[in-house]
Amino acid sequence: MNALNSLLDGFGTALTPLNLLWAAVGVLLGTAIGVLPGIGPAMAVALLLPVTYGLDPTGAFIMFAGIYYGAMFGGSTTSILLNTPGESAAVVAAMEGNPMAKSGRGAQALAAAAVGHFAGGMVGTLLLVALAPTVADLAVDIGAPDYFAIMVLAFIAVTSVLGSSRIRGLASLLIGLTIGLIGLDQMTGQQRLTFGSLHLADGVDVVIVAVGLFAIGEALWVAAHLRRRPPEPIPVGRPWLGRADLRRTWKSWARGPLIGFPFGAIPAGGAEIPTFLSYVTEKRLSKHKDEWGKGAIEGVAGPESAASASAAGTLVSMLTLGLPTTAVAAVMLAAFQQYGIQPGPLLFEREPDLVWGLIASLFVGMVLLLALNLPLAPLWAKLLRVPRPYLYAGIMFFAAVGAYAVGGEVIDLVLLLVIGLIGFGMRRYGLPVLPAVIGVILGPAAEQQLRRALQISDGSVTGLVNTPFSVTVYAVVVLLLAWPLLRRALPHRTATPAGTPETAGESESRTPSDRGV
Repeated sequence: MNALNSLLDGFGTALTPLNLLWAAVGVLLGTAIGVLPGIGPAMAVALLLPVTYGLDPTGAFIMFAGIYYGAMFGGSTTSILLNTPGESAAVVAAMEGNPMAKSGRGAQALAAAAVGHFAGGMVGTLLLVALAPTVADLAVDIGAPDYFAIMVLAFIAVTSVLGSSRIRGLASLLIGLTIGLIGLDQMTGQQRLTFGSLHLADGVDVVIVAVGLFAIGEALWVAAHLRRRPPEPIPVGRPWLGRADLRRTWKSWARGPLIGFPFGAIPAGGAEIPTFLSYVTEKRLSKHKDEWGKGAIEGVAGPESAASASAAGTLVSMLTLGLPTTAVAAVMLAAFQQYGIQPGPLLFEREPDLVWGLIASLFVGMVLLLALNLPLAPLWAKLLRVPRPYLYAGIMFFAAVGAYAVGGEVIDLVLLLVIGLIGFGMRRYGLPVLPAVIGVILGPAAEQQLRRALQISDGSVTGLVNTPFSVTVYAVVVLLLAWPLLRRALPHRTATPAGTPETAGESESRTPSDRGV
């Protein structure tokens, strides 16, 4: 009851006209900035941090919350329509959202994403209110072996369900892990794959990798095929979800927060792992397996709901422990310190108005996000009617701007082009792009947790499996690896006769572009 009463007081703070204005401004700015490739919510909050110097802390953080959720949806918009994620959490949305857009269902994909963000944000924020102390206690108990086990699970899962074969998925993952090795060893300071360049000592930013593989690689692929296959205008489609779409998505919207919130709350969490695991889960449970890779709406609804719930989960560790689990949380932590406020166990006692006003503003921001972006879905989808040469020229321009904004170095543009060429080659040979991005994001963290776990156990491999949580995760990994063999051993259903629509021409219908996304 204390939490409920505090939340009601928070609504009293968040629903004042001025704070509502800041929330609306944050959602609009976040969505507009999130649409630009490479400029995600962390950069948006960082860029707008000086603007809030004249605001009171409560108004500033309410605005930050709006920017966070707005930028996440903006990144999903370009990911779905243009196969160009605005930030790493939006990478999975391109898997099914972009094929939906290419088939004239871009508006439905955006609507599914908007409702998914609303549902995930609402459930995630309710869980934040109810479970913050408990989740914080659990997060403290999770150690290096558990983190490494989770990341191994993500690696195995990503190579198992994407692409036309596991070998190609593994090859893509190795490309990402190799790019992730570039820079200084975090423990010894030894240079790796820097070729003597000081600019590479800090590694390659994941924004440059994601934008290069997706945006530049897709633009080069389209340019290489424009003369051979003239582009046809893509219809926008009807703007609302039909009954069939709602029947297929409501379970995905409900499952997403159950995956996203815990991963957002634990240290070293974030939205990348839960969005992908949500995608895998929805693909396993789907009754329309023939549509996956061609535009299955569940593959948009589930991951987007998980991403939004994960965003609420990141606030658990930041507010209760002062421990940021994402780049946005790190920027917001810096903003807290700018106002002389230190997040931690005593924050709820010392600054109750600010904390509960911020939490209440998350509910307000979700409603504003849905109210503003659901009607705008057909308008966003009309981006697909822009002639492709102009459209992809614009993508190249904004991708370059976003990459340059990361570090302000010309070498970032060179890296963007090189990684874009790698993305083009991956499409040419049918390698899925997502495993490479997952490898870059999780590779360095997985290496650090592996070495930390081995140090704790004095080099003994048993130190990787000395907790019940890690043993459970590795059991799931073994099951994933053994499943194809087990499936062959199980009794099969009556085979579909050769030549039926389910089998005939299936391989011909898949282009290298389809396999490469």
